[in-house]
Amino acid sequence: MKANKIDHICIAVKDLEAAKKIWEPMLGKTGPDDAYIDEPEKINVVRYWVGEVGFELMESTSPDGDVAKFIKNNGEGVMLISFNVDNTREAIDELKAKDYPFIPAPNGEIARPFRNCEFAFIHPKKLNGVLTELIDDKWDGKTI
Repeated sequence: MKANKIDHICIAVKDLEAAKKIWEPMLGKTGPDDAYIDEPEKINVVRYWVGEVGFELMESTSPDGDVAKFIKNNGEGVMLISFNVDNTREAIDELKAKDYPFIPAPNGEIARPFRNCEFAFIHPKKLNGVLTELIDDKWDGKTI
């Protein structure tokens, strides 16, 4: 498996609007480059492009969502790093053969759909406590 680049870094926040007011001046932005709600993942997200890397602020849309659980256990802060790969399913197969554990979605699937691509989470116990995502997104930040 080859990681093409860091795709994005996610920051878990309690209050997305308050976090935007803190981060946007530092990033030199007046609003997000992309914003979306991912209902299956129970998150409300704003993404800013910093060069070719996405910088995301995420808040939970539910008290039982993973972001809410992360904040409860760890406080606000860096929640995950995502690496862009050519093909998520091929990367999963290759890493599973090397004993990398993946976190299944509630439906039991490892590869999860998102827009025009798929992503998967490697369990943090394998990677020094860092929740790591693999994603085969080809989005260039210009069109959705």
